[in-house]
Amino acid sequence: MATKDTKDPEKGVRDDGGEAHSLNFASSGFDPSETRRGSIYQVIPAGQRRMSLQGRRISVVDDIFGEIKEDGPNYRNVGWLGTAILMVKTQIGLGVLSIPQVLDTLGMGPGLVVVISIGVITTWSNYVIGVFKKNHPSVYGIDDVGYKLFGRAGREFFYVVFVLFWIFVAGAGMLGISISLNAISTHGTCTAVFVVVAAIIGFVLGSIQTLHEVSWLAWVGATSILTAIFTLTVAVGVQDKPAAAPPGPFKSNWKGVNDPSFEAAISACSSIVFAWAGTPAFFQIASEMRVPEDYTKSLLLCQSIVATTYIVIGVVVYYYCGSFVASPALGSAGVLLKKVCYGLALPGLCVSTLLFVHIAAKYVFVRMLRGSYHLTDPTFRHWATWLGCTFATTIVSYIIASAIPVFGSLVSLIGALLGTLMCFQPMGAMWLYDNWRSKRTVKWYAMVAWSSFVIVSGFFLMIGGTYGSVIDIKNSLAANGGSSPWTCADNSNST
Repeated sequence: MATKDTKDPEKGVRDDGGEAHSLNFASSGFDPSETRRGSIYQVIPAGQRRMSLQGRRISVVDDIFGEIKEDGPNYRNVGWLGTAILMVKTQIGLGVLSIPQVLDTLGMGPGLVVVISIGVITTWSNYVIGVFKKNHPSVYGIDDVGYKLFGRAGREFFYVVFVLFWIFVAGAGMLGISISLNAISTHGTCTAVFVVVAAIIGFVLGSIQTLHEVSWLAWVGATSILTAIFTLTVAVGVQDKPAAAPPGPFKSNWKGVNDPSFEAAISACSSIVFAWAGTPAFFQIASEMRVPEDYTKSLLLCQSIVATTYIVIGVVVYYYCGSFVASPALGSAGVLLKKVCYGLALPGLCVSTLLFVHIAAKYVFVRMLRGSYHLTDPTFRHWATWLGCTFATTIVSYIIASAIPVFGSLVSLIGALLGTLMCFQPMGAMWLYDNWRSKRTVKWYAMVAWSSFVIVSGFFLMIGGTYGSVIDIKNSLAANGGSSPWTCADNSNST
C-alpha cells in the first residue's frame, strides 16, 4: 500500500506570476451569504474549487467536474440538509424491510447487537470518507481511493466493484417495486411485467442529471418509506395477528436468543450490512455539496435517523409478529393494511431505485468524460453519454432483478459479496494510508488496531456471507413451488 503522500497539495487561484493562493473572501470583501440562491457563486473552499473569469462570465473550476458554467449543470449545489436526506435515502429504503426477519433469525438480543455493531462500523467508515476527501479533494469515488492505495490495479478493481454494487442494489429496488405493485393489485398481472415497469421508472427518473435536482425527490422518498414502515409498526401492534399466521388464536413467539445454522446467521448479518451500505454513495454526495465542511453535520443527522428507525421498526415488528414476520416486512400487516403500507412505500421504493440507477450511471459518466468540457457542457456527446449510461445501468439491473427474484436472498448476497468491500476494508485502509506516518501514541495504536479489525471483519463477512447467501438462493430455487427466474408468480404472497 503506497504511503508517499498523505495529503494532496492545496489548490486555489494563481496570480500573474503563477504563485498559488487559497481563496480568501474576507480580505476581498466578497460575502458568500449574499450570493444568489442556486447560482454557481458559492463558497469555494481552497483545494476544491477556484473561480475563473472569462470576459463577463464567471465560472467555477472544480477539481472533479472541471469548469462549471452558468449555462450547464451545477454539480456543486446540494445543501447540508439535502445532503443528510440523500444519505438517509441511500440507506433507508430496502434494507430496513429485512431487519425484522433478521431479528427472527438471530433472536432479539443478538440481532440488535449486530444491527448496532455494524451501524457503529459503517458510521466510522462514513466519517473517514469525509476526512479523506478533505485531505484529497480530487477524490470523486472509491476508485480514486483505490488508485491512491494500490495504484492502477486498485482503481480498476474498486471501479468495477462500485458499479456492480449499485447495479445490484438497483435490481433489488426494482424487485421491491414489483412486490409492491403485486401487493397493491393482488397480483394483477405477471410479475415479470411489473419488473419491466420498475425498470422503466428507474431509467426515466434516474436520468435526472444532478443530485441537487434529485434531492427534493429524496425528501418525498424518505417521507414515503418512513410513513409506510411506521404505519406497519402501528398496524402490527393493533391487529389480531400477522398476515402469515395460521387461523385461530395467536400469540407472538418472538425469541430473545435463537439458534440458527451458520449459513442462516451469516446471511442475516449480511442483510444488516446491506441495510447500512449507503457508504459508497457518500463519496459522490460529498462531491456535490455546496459547502463540503458541513459533511460531518449531515452525516450525524443521517445516522441518528437511520439508527433510530432500524431499532424501533425491527424491535416492534418482530415483537408482535414473531416467526410470522414477512420479508419485505411490509407484508406482515393484514390483507388491507398490507396494501396500504405498500401503497405508501411505493413512491419511496421508486426514489430508491432512481437513486441507485443515478449513482451507478453518474460514476461511469464522470469516468468517461472527466477532463473534457463535455462533462459540464450540455453538448450532444454529453447527453448521449449520460442517457447511454443510465440505460445500460437499468438493463443490467433489470436482468439481476429478474434472474434472482428472491428479495431476502438478493439483499444478503449484495451485502456480503459487494457491501463489505464498499463499507469495511477500504475505509480501514484509508485511515492507515492517511495516518501511517503520524506520531506513535496510545491513540494511534488503538486506531491501527481498530482499522485492522474493520478490514478483517469485512473479509470474514464477505466470505462467510456470500457462502450463506448462495446456499439460501440455491435452496429457494430448488424448493417445490419456489421462485424461478423471469417468473410470473406472485412475489408478494397476496394470492
